[in-house]
Amino acid sequence: MAATLAITARPALCGGVYRLSLNPHILSCLSRTMSVKVGDQLPSVDLFEETPANHVNTRELCSGRKVLLFAVPGAFTPGCSKTHLPGYIAQHDALKDKGIQEVACVSVNDPFVMAAWGQKQDVGNKVRMLADTNGDFTKALGMGQDLEVLGGLRSKRYSMVVEDGKITQLNAEPDGKGLTCSLAENTLSKL
Repeated sequence: MAATLAITARPALCGGVYRLSLNPHILSCLSRTMSVKVGDQLPSVDLFEETPANHVNTRELCSGRKVLLFAVPGAFTPGCSKTHLPGYIAQHDALKDKGIQEVACVSVNDPFVMAAWGQKQDVGNKVRMLADTNGDFTKALGMGQDLEVLGGLRSKRYSMVVEDGKITQLNAEPDGKGLTCSLAENTLSKL
């Protein structure tokens, strides 16, 4: 269902009212154009792990701990499967040595897809696979992007370090999709 926005601009010159249809996912992404920044408190949103019954609250996950969260546009996508997630699996011990107590991957997918992807990637206990089913966490962070080819609202690619609920490091890909600043090696180098 598309939303319709009516715009009237100088009716005498332009001939009246123009109607523009927008995908509702675009509207929800545009409703918050400002993304979180270093120093902000992490929003409190329920994510899901393995099943819809297993809620993981983001604020509780990071309370009193140093947690690394990274987000991908979609489970099983090439860049996410070949580079992004494997990098965090490979750097797990080095991240722990730098004080990271938990590493979690977030994607706008359902929990069953995230669990299957984690099994396929052999994450074991190195990376928690968290589903942002409706994109509520992604939207709260201001990290949404409309990727119709992947199903609509998806997360931009980023990594962040959260210490006791406060964002202390944020590495967001400029185009939302690239594989540079949000990679494990870059995040690790800034710890």
